[in-house]
Amino acid sequence: MSLETFSAPRSGAKSRTNFEMLSWLFMRISGVVLVFLVLGHLLIMNILDGGVQRINFGFVAGRWASPFWQIWDLLQLWLAIIHGTNGLRTIIADYAPQKPGRQVRFWLQTVLMISAVFVLFAGTLVIFTFDPTIG
Repeated sequence: MSLETFSAPRSGAKSRTNFEMLSWLFMRISGVVLVFLVLGHLLIMNILDGGVQRINFGFVAGRWASPFWQIWDLLQLWLAIIHGTNGLRTIIADYAPQKPGRQVRFWLQTVLMISAVFVLFAGTLVIFTFDPTIG
């Protein structure tokens, strides 16, 4: 069987930036990093040092007093939201109808992106403007 018998990918044209390949690569790398971040988070928050009974406002205030934990939580937030948004973007592209005159896919992706940006903005704002003196 020769290479000529295989058909070209369905997309037809080759993308200039190869966004889908970079998206695929991001999903693999961010997934591995998220496993370590989330397991570390679960271990620290739920298992070590007395478990969930010790988690209160003071615990969070003490934790976020350290730039290390702020960066840890920020990285976890950003990777989780972008990873999940990218996965949902792919699902919308695969399953949302794309018929002439109907813009279901466009609106689903628009709502997804607006939601992701809002959650990233709000989460980042909370992490960096947290005031431990209000408790």
